[in-house]
Amino acid sequence: MSEPAPEAVRSESTPDGALTPEALEELLGDPDDPTNPYGFAAAVDRDERDAFPTALCRALVDAGFHLNYLPKEWGGGFESFDRSLTLVRAAARRDVNVMPGTMFSIIAATCLQLHGREEQRERVAAILRRGGAVAFALTEADHGSELLANEVELADGVLRGEKWLVGNGLRAEALYVVARTGPRGSGAFSALLLDGSQMSDGRLVRLPAPRTGGMRGIDLARIRFDALPVPESALVGKAGEGLEIAVKAQQAVRLMSMAGSLGIADSALRLTAEFAADRRVGRAALAEVPYARRELATASAALLAADAVALAAARGVHGFPEAFSVWGPVAKHVVAEASGDLVRRCGGVLATRSVLRDGAPGAGVFQKLQRDTAVVRVIDASPLANLRSYAGQLPTLLRARATADPDALPGVLRLDAPLPPYRPGHLDLVTRGADPLLSGLAEAAAKVPGPAEVAGLIGRLTDAVAALPDEADAARRPGADPNALVDLAERYAWLHSAAACVHLWAANRNRAMYGAEPGSAEWLGASVGYLLARAGGVDPRRHAAALAPAFDVVAALCDRHLLCTAQPVRLAETTA
Repeated sequence: MSEPAPEAVRSESTPDGALTPEALEELLGDPDDPTNPYGFAAAVDRDERDAFPTALCRALVDAGFHLNYLPKEWGGGFESFDRSLTLVRAAARRDVNVMPGTMFSIIAATCLQLHGREEQRERVAAILRRGGAVAFALTEADHGSELLANEVELADGVLRGEKWLVGNGLRAEALYVVARTGPRGSGAFSALLLDGSQMSDGRLVRLPAPRTGGMRGIDLARIRFDALPVPESALVGKAGEGLEIAVKAQQAVRLMSMAGSLGIADSALRLTAEFAADRRVGRAALAEVPYARRELATASAALLAADAVALAAARGVHGFPEAFSVWGPVAKHVVAEASGDLVRRCGGVLATRSVLRDGAPGAGVFQKLQRDTAVVRVIDASPLANLRSYAGQLPTLLRARATADPDALPGVLRLDAPLPPYRPGHLDLVTRGADPLLSGLAEAAAKVPGPAEVAGLIGRLTDAVAALPDEADAARRPGADPNALVDLAERYAWLHSAAACVHLWAANRNRAMYGAEPGSAEWLGASVGYLLARAGGVDPRRHAAALAPAFDVVAALCDRHLLCTAQPVRLAETTA
């Protein structure tokens, strides 16, 4: 399929020059048009060929899309994480490969924000402003998430070893590397910025990484250092702080990876809802068949919950960055797992249509979405590594006293309120004090009106949250199940997320959300019902009555060509 030259593509933007999701949608056109090089058919064609989305990424860069994560002092257009989340999600719903194609540099950029020298920041900013890539090299094939075991070593000014799955590693103009410079512990690793002559030295060897099942064609590399000389000026920050800074930076990266999960989930559910509305089973549409409708309602509740959780986290990092050693991985886990569950349930409704590669409308698209969501689930941390990253904090966290201003959280989560500036320097390795979402839950829950079904779910949530400290104590007792803390971390993730939904509703109860009337609690009941079931390890269909309205909410947004989010975005007109 031919693709137009990127010079032919221009964007609309806000008066201050920032690209809006609506302008991005208009720019990229109808995703269902089989002749649109920025549509679903083109994405499937690239997927079949393991092809990188070159023209699509160039079109986005030409429109300034890549600037939405760069700070303004670097010449970027970053305003807030919630705005960036929505913009990236609008692009990712067409092809999630645009994220590695345009945004994999975010983690290196965040690291340099945290501890880079001014001249290092400027060198990297210049690369990123023009749409170039700066790669981040942390993991190694033999050690995965066991970062303390990494072996790539800088000794006597010479770098040896191999990193793998380095995003944009083949085309990067600079490389941020975390290498061993000491014998043991987290202080044994330092950060290096390699560019210019180091990147062209034959002792820095770039090789394609193993191909992935989903997100096919993206730039992932193995980078081998064959006794590469590294000057002292390449050191970023202080010796021994490389791993600590990398872990802090990943808290912000997890926020943006949620946009990929949400974009995939939106497309999967939209495609399935359209099929179910048109497909006849006897005299009824498939969408009205009780079993299919229950599955669609459950998938819809998963999407509403994931959206609310991601939005609360994207705004929360502005007000509570100190809490993101827990809040960040919690949100990443829930959004990725809920999106995966949604895709699985949509596959059940589509049945045979979910496995067809051609011969039917949308054929091949759903298969790509299935493959892609599996990769997004592990792209910056596996589910287990994600849970383990904060599990050890829970016994102390759950007994901590609330320290935050009780009025601060509603102010941060109110969607029409300005956000505090993002303060990456306030990110920490440990959350100090109580979880702000749990400590203020009772007050927010008291504001929720509505039917007995919703009130009962909110009551169950507050009871479950109150029991968490005792569960954490039990998980630490001698003889406890060795998986008890990790299991608690997963339960905590779902309950924390349900609390986020309650707080988001309470802070915006006078505003229309998800296309519903102000004060409507139907989306909240469906989201909390879904999240409570997942916290309890049971199938969410157990709360079918509470989940049922979710499909009506999502179907109405789809019918109006709106993105399925709390503040709906108008999508490009479609021929579907």
